[in-house]
Amino acid sequence: MPSKILCVAGARPNFMKIAPLMRVLRKNPAFDAKLVHTGQHYDAKLSQVFFEDLKIPRPDIELEVGSGSHASQTAEIIKRFEPVLEQEQPQAVLVVGDVNSTIGCAIVTSKFTLKQPFTCKLGERRRPIMIHVEAGLRSFDWDMPEEINRILTDSISDLLFVSDPAGMENLKKEGVSESRYFFVGNVMIDTLLAAKDQAMKSQILSELGVKEKGYALLTLHRPSNVDDTAALKALLDTIDVVAKDQVVVFPVHPRTRGRLEASGIKLDPARWKLTDPIGYMDFLKLTASAKVVLTDSGGIQEETTVLGVPCITLRENTERPVTISEGTNVLAGTKREAILAAYANVRAGASGAPKTPRFWDGKSAERIDEILTGIFAS
Repeated sequence: MPSKILCVAGARPNFMKIAPLMRVLRKNPAFDAKLVHTGQHYDAKLSQVFFEDLKIPRPDIELEVGSGSHASQTAEIIKRFEPVLEQEQPQAVLVVGDVNSTIGCAIVTSKFTLKQPFTCKLGERRRPIMIHVEAGLRSFDWDMPEEINRILTDSISDLLFVSDPAGMENLKKEGVSESRYFFVGNVMIDTLLAAKDQAMKSQILSELGVKEKGYALLTLHRPSNVDDTAALKALLDTIDVVAKDQVVVFPVHPRTRGRLEASGIKLDPARWKLTDPIGYMDFLKLTASAKVVLTDSGGIQEETTVLGVPCITLRENTERPVTISEGTNVLAGTKREAILAAYANVRAGASGAPKTPRFWDGKSAERIDEILTGIFAS
């Protein structure tokens, strides 16, 4: 009988990671893989379009949690996921990334007792095996909600699959048993490489009226950058200097749009092209074709590294240091002088030739599948 694995996704960053995992696990007769969508991101522009672009199968289970504060949203995930475990009785639960869905479902799984124990290479189990994909990442910034989610999820997971070499060192320093963690590479890059050829056919550049390498691409969504009106205005004033040099394309996250509207901040449409959130294929084309990307996202640091596009990260820290040591990423922070200095280096062509980080080769999900097959083998 195949081992049942519940694979959890809830927010936009999760979908690119869960897509290749669902493909390989569903091809493997050793597993009965079911997809759980918590509904943390429920807006069609943040959720449905990604399922369509990435050909992710329709979720087997939808929790329809919706928005809310970190506490209320996580609590609702916990409340709604427990009956799913009771009904499904899975041998494993797999979560990805660092969002509230990740930690919420991990907490429930770590405390759940199955009706029927089972045996695997980890011994006799009365609880489902808890699996965390993209484990070990650390920004060392305890003010980031994602950092709390990462650390707590890693601490209660049985198997940790690591995407960045620094993650292996972090887990080792934290005293995690070496038998629990595996360096497998980056599943999000699996999705990027599989979709790249199709994405390059996108007509998004002509739709927006921009030319290849003739614009900067901006994303902003982190509370530290957008929730404080003064901080948001200062950041946008700095990037407006870039906009005077070349147009800035700005797909606006719903959170950020709300802050812009509430604060009355206006951006000159002659220099800025504001859009709604963009689907995966169109966004990949936009990223690959940009002169430079300015972002506070984690995943975009990885995507620009693989695409060879200069990236300026508008944060004081990053949990993805390989994007700096081997990629195209510059950690500029949020101060005007540092951001403009990083942009000046891009204009001058000072960025070195990027390398491709180890195991960012499109086969990370296959490595995870192979390891899990060995663990669940009778």
